[in-house]
Amino acid sequence: MDSIDSVTLEVADPEAAARFYSSAFALDPSLVRVRGSEAPTTGFRGFTLSLVASQPGNVDALYTAALDAGATSLKPAAKSLWGYGGVVQAPDGTVWQLATSAKKDSAPAARAFDEIVLLLGVADVRAAKRFYAERGLAVAKSFGGKYVEFATGPGGVKLSLYKRRGLAKVAGVAAEGSGSHRLVICGGDRPFTDPDGFAWEPAPTA
Repeated sequence: MDSIDSVTLEVADPEAAARFYSSAFALDPSLVRVRGSEAPTTGFRGFTLSLVASQPGNVDALYTAALDAGATSLKPAAKSLWGYGGVVQAPDGTVWQLATSAKKDSAPAARAFDEIVLLLGVADVRAAKRFYAERGLAVAKSFGGKYVEFATGPGGVKLSLYKRRGLAKVAGVAAEGSGSHRLVICGGDRPFTDPDGFAWEPAPTA
């Protein structure tokens, strides 16, 4: 295993979720899939998905489109030390960060992004890093016990690890949560579950 092929969000209403993601973000359904689930979950699910854009205008376009499609604002889009971004929660409960490292626009704004990043909030970043490295993921960036980013091929979903409480703070939600993550990560050739309870399964064939 050397990358994530796709992620599957487990939602109460797959048709409504698919409409939201098409309307808000025009997501490729082969990268972000939805399927039905009634698994109990409360509070923070321990992960966020990020759409990384090339400029602030694109972040604003994505943020506005998400709200228009029914998302809830968790953090309004604003400047920060690292760039520009905002956070929304989709109607199915998934938390989405919309961000760019650019401080100024260099082209007309568009509802467009360059990459999708899955950030897992973990109890022990170093232990989770070892776990995934042993399964074939190459580390691209590592900042001690705070943050890890794995290398990703073009067109896939990038995987990053963050301390759970730190990720919740960035997302603008309380860190407490229990039950199902309502997330399945697709990649590799056999199913497994990581130390923080995130489930992986082989990529769908269709």
